[in-house]
Amino acid sequence: MRFTRALGRVTRLAMLRLDQITYRIGPRTLFDGASAAVDPGHRVGFVGRNGTGKTTLLGMLNGDTESDSGTISVPSRWRIGITNQEAPDGPENLIEFVLAADEELVALNREAENATDPHRIAEIHVRLHDKGASRASARAARLLAGLGFDEAAQQRPCHSFSGGWRMRVALAALLFTEPDLLLLDEPTNHLDLEATLWLENHLRHYRGTVLLVSHDRDLLNRVAEEILHLEGGKLTLYSGNYDRFEKTRRMRLAQNEKLRAKQDAQKQRIMNFVDRFRYKATKSKQAQSRLKMLERMEPIPEHRDQGTVAFTFPALKPALASPLYSTDDVSVGYDGTAVIKNLSLRLDADDRIALIGANGNGKSTLMKLLAGRLAPMAGKIGKSGKLRVGYFAQHQADELDLAATPLIAMTRKRPRDTPTQVRAQLGRFGFGQEKAETKIGDLSGGEKACLLFALMSAEAPHILLLDEPVNHLDIDSRQSLVQAINAFEGAVVIVSHDPHLITLTAD
Repeated sequence: MRFTRALGRVTRLAMLRLDQITYRIGPRTLFDGASAAVDPGHRVGFVGRNGTGKTTLLGMLNGDTESDSGTISVPSRWRIGITNQEAPDGPENLIEFVLAADEELVALNREAENATDPHRIAEIHVRLHDKGASRASARAARLLAGLGFDEAAQQRPCHSFSGGWRMRVALAALLFTEPDLLLLDEPTNHLDLEATLWLENHLRHYRGTVLLVSHDRDLLNRVAEEILHLEGGKLTLYSGNYDRFEKTRRMRLAQNEKLRAKQDAQKQRIMNFVDRFRYKATKSKQAQSRLKMLERMEPIPEHRDQGTVAFTFPALKPALASPLYSTDDVSVGYDGTAVIKNLSLRLDADDRIALIGANGNGKSTLMKLLAGRLAPMAGKIGKSGKLRVGYFAQHQADELDLAATPLIAMTRKRPRDTPTQVRAQLGRFGFGQEKAETKIGDLSGGEKACLLFALMSAEAPHILLLDEPVNHLDIDSRQSLVQAINAFEGAVVIVSHDPHLITLTAD
């Protein structure tokens, strides 16, 4: 792949271009001669099924990944910023970390302290003025406040926060640098509703070009001006937000289907003519002419769905009497400190409960208590000895052996099952023979989520505990999960900041 910087003076030419990009991982072709162009200053939502290569393309644009062939052209003066996948964990406070993200600003401030040449000093101060250096700390504080950090929290060291909160700090640092091309990969995964709404507003007023990978329909509707769709190794750019993209794409697929049926009928008529008159002297030239016409026809491909995962949770055997689970005056926490106190509740078989609240208020702690991952510090728990609980953890890496394969992971989970039964369970969640033998570390975030669903439902649980279950799922898979939850016979507790999911499942 050639990664170039476009030098054209005409504004129209100063755009992001991808020309005939091809990229393969082993036997899988993620991009097959894909091309697209994005105008400067546009906010583009980037969508596609799980595992199709969206994160890979962001890596190509950032120069971290090289394609097998094709060209990526970026305007010469564009600075590129991408979502950091590693949470900061150093001793510096949050303000210091965010300020340090602008390397030019740091270097200019350092040089200003030691420069002696008057001309250079003047240049430094002009550049510092252009960058708004005097307002830098205030701007960093506003970004952190928008993402949920109050003034006191901004002075705490990075390592004192949990992983999810530190990922917010990384996002604030990225936004502080104000890159010309902002590459965001599922930026709302670690945000609560208030921070998500703040980010939406910030992106709507962002002056640079934004390429946003997200499966959040509301976010894409409110932020995106265009939708870049990845399917079948190709890229297609649609005008408008996500709802308009869906409508336009449905119309295009319907039109293509009509054209394909019309073309198939025309081909059949031509072949009927050829079969009748191929060997008649008076008609042979016409028959040959029609054969050439057939060869020149551009085929209109039949649309083949890439395979949405059809989530299905097994029937309960045996069914248990209510309440399935109860607590009486329970306290739970860590290292002797209670996060939740005096908790009394009951779960019945038909419960559909959404657990909401700001990050850090104990939602995941309560889920771990219900899952049996945390023991109560005080109080009583009541449940049947036959109760089975399925737990979907928010942090996937904590639950999966990244060096194993889905086949190995499921075999460990169900050691008494036959290989056919193991593969059947994986197949219900989209893991065919090839994907079942792929190393888990090489799966996309959405594919890892599907594997967790396959593992948690393998023992037919009576209670489903879903802690941020849709963070990595594509939009079609989210809809499939909604249908599976509503068809499930047991109790469901969901932690989510997705209003669409909560509205359709919780009562």
